[in-house]
Amino acid sequence: MTKKDNITEEQKRLARYAKALGHPIRIYILKRLQNHCCCYSGDLTEELPIAKSTLSQHLKELKSAGLIQGEIQTPRIKYCINKKNWEEAQQLFAHFFE
Repeated sequence: MTKKDNITEEQKRLARYAKALGHPIRIYILKRLQNHCCCYSGDLTEELPIAKSTLSQHLKELKSAGLIQGEIQTPRIKYCINKKNWEEAQQLFAHFFE
């Protein structure tokens, strides 16, 4: 067994979710999606005091972590919580904080 073997897949997933939650804009986006099911990136652009390119990077980070998913509805993109991964993240954090 190597030192690298001490890090579990569960710990890696928890760290990926934690990294995605590491910015207040991303927390805002997740809360917005949690309360409204889905929204369009244009709606978020109007609500947040950030450039579209910055918003795009935050959405990309959340999507990369698997916490949200996007569906292209030309010319817009609709974003929703990825329920399976969102529930897993909640369980992993709850277990971590026990």
